[in-house]
Amino acid sequence: MDTELAYSNALDYLYGFVDYSLKHTSELVKADFNLDRMVDLMGMLGNPERKYPILHVAGTKGKGSTSAFMASALKQAGYTTGLYTSPHLQDFCERIQVNGEPVPHADLADLVDEIKPAVAKIPFITTFELTTALAFLYFAKKGVNAAVIEVGMGGRLDATNIVLPVVSVITSLSLDHTAVLGNTLALIAGEKAGIIKAGVPVVSSPQKEEALQVLEEIAEKRSADLTLVGRDWMFAERSASLAGQDLEVWQNGRERVGLHIQMLGAHQVQNAATAYVGLQVATQAGLNLTDADIQKGFAQTFWPARFEIVRREPPVILDSAHNQDSAIKLHKTLDEYFPGRKVILIFGASEDKDVAGMFAEWKPCLSLIITTRADHPRALDPQQLADLSRKAGIPSEVVPSVEAALNRALIISAITGDIILSAGSMFVTAEVRTAWQKINQQIDHKTTGD
Repeated sequence: MDTELAYSNALDYLYGFVDYSLKHTSELVKADFNLDRMVDLMGMLGNPERKYPILHVAGTKGKGSTSAFMASALKQAGYTTGLYTSPHLQDFCERIQVNGEPVPHADLADLVDEIKPAVAKIPFITTFELTTALAFLYFAKKGVNAAVIEVGMGGRLDATNIVLPVVSVITSLSLDHTAVLGNTLALIAGEKAGIIKAGVPVVSSPQKEEALQVLEEIAEKRSADLTLVGRDWMFAERSASLAGQDLEVWQNGRERVGLHIQMLGAHQVQNAATAYVGLQVATQAGLNLTDADIQKGFAQTFWPARFEIVRREPPVILDSAHNQDSAIKLHKTLDEYFPGRKVILIFGASEDKDVAGMFAEWKPCLSLIITTRADHPRALDPQQLADLSRKAGIPSEVVPSVEAALNRALIISAITGDIILSAGSMFVTAEVRTAWQKINQQIDHKTTGD
């Protein structure tokens, strides 16, 4: 069978199961999240997730970037490194990577065929559970000897939480997915802290006191040593420009370690510090990597759609901010790198997001919001978003097609010089990124005469 046809059939099969990422909030609340199906499936597949050491990462924001930093450093140290993240940005296979390379389409199709007999024996299994199983199996087949596994949602009942890691890492916690995880920081912290295992060390980013108290209580209950970044290990930004950021990480009585990262924003400095400490704790559990490995790995780390500047002037920026906390961080980053510049925001959002909160945070820097909608069942109607924009006192236009929204923003920016920013929905930003790449391919063809 043709490779792309086999791959398409594999995706059809996977999406034929319950896919909670596509469900409305009312259905998510009633979802039957538990680990029994994953335990049964992995048992039938020979428990491949037990064949390599795992660094397990949960959090509301920053877990993807933190995971990417750690995976890059492990690769630099000579490990055959697996990285499992979600959701994907442009291609499903981005979720499952070995040494930075996504699983090939043909391999994914073969893996799907391999697991079908076991899957047939487990009722009510979900798309995310199957995808997680595919990642674990692929890593074992590729001889991975270290893997970084990012939680999908929550932690306690997430499909990834069947692993016994060498270290658990919890990044910045804030309100998100409140209908499922709880509407207070303490409740959300309790769900995220579900990845803490008995006797397994845990590293946490700096947290608000309400969240930290829960993490400390659960870690103590499970005899898991908790290392808090910003208390047990310190960090500080030393310089920042569009070329990247320099930071230092240190522990009392130990020499400071300098790190350079490409990714911009104070929150990425925190993510890098958290990743560094996570790797330090992992070395105490038996992994072997040096500060030089970490420095080289971090300097090479790229994670798309995290304040990704795809054009310098007028700037075009792709970001994944989709709750009020990340909106605050995005606003601070804009002020740091582009002070005083106005922004044309290409915006879409899912139904469970705090749109009013994000608009309130961004209002001082916005000249216009272009509301649009990704091809996703939970996406809010652009007209509804425009109404919220007007209530916030921000001018808006409705352009339902994401590609057309980008083209409209480019026309306006060419006149005003304003920044173009895509944020609010990872799905919208993914489509903007695809549309931007299409525009540049057309320019390249014209330039080369192809």
